[in-house]
Amino acid sequence: MTRLSVNINKIATLRNARGGKLPDVLRAAINCQDYGAQGITVHPRPDERHIRYQDVIDIKPFITTEFNIEGYPNRKFLDLVLSILPDQVTLVPDLPDVITSNAGWDTIKHKTFLKEVISEIKRKGIRVSIFVDTNPEHIDHAKDTGTDRIELYTEPYAAQYHINRDKAIKPYIEAANLALKSGLELNAGHDLNLDNLRFLYKNLPGLKEVSIGHALISDALYYGLENTIQMYLRELRI
Repeated sequence: MTRLSVNINKIATLRNARGGKLPDVLRAAINCQDYGAQGITVHPRPDERHIRYQDVIDIKPFITTEFNIEGYPNRKFLDLVLSILPDQVTLVPDLPDVITSNAGWDTIKHKTFLKEVISEIKRKGIRVSIFVDTNPEHIDHAKDTGTDRIELYTEPYAAQYHINRDKAIKPYIEAANLALKSGLELNAGHDLNLDNLRFLYKNLPGLKEVSIGHALISDALYYGLENTIQMYLRELRI
């Protein structure tokens, strides 16, 4: 079964816009898992414009489902995850000033760096996933980094879905098959929503997990958080 990991960064964005503690990020994390989320994802960035490093520390003791921490592996991030010991670390190639993740790793250019970082994380018994696009060469070389999983960057799929969904999904099917053939497990995320999630799920072989934040939290404004999580879960059960 494909697991749903809810990214709660947008809850923190709303809190930070006003200051104070509302909405309560810890309560949101607890509620998400109580409402059926099979994972909680956070992505602390260097400027802490949404999830703060202290949020990650505060949340960890209360997570009873999978805890996934995303981020660029600078020293501060690595020190955080090595002390927190989440279930999974997802490495993204984000520069400090990007609004959101917008590309996957070049696993050829950055192979040595990724091997060193991944080895350090895995020595602590943490599963590692790296963010990649559908470039076959990048997927082929991902195995050499030592990662356990890749997370397919799905913004291009989402952008083309309503134009030609069969064309949009094709490179992802090919990428998934290549990853599985290489012995890598598969996650996916970015711009997935109630419109395009089911088609992705039904067509990607071996999909272990999807990480969804912006669309899910936005839908929760209309449908309520508990109902929204259940709606997304239903898309992964059909």
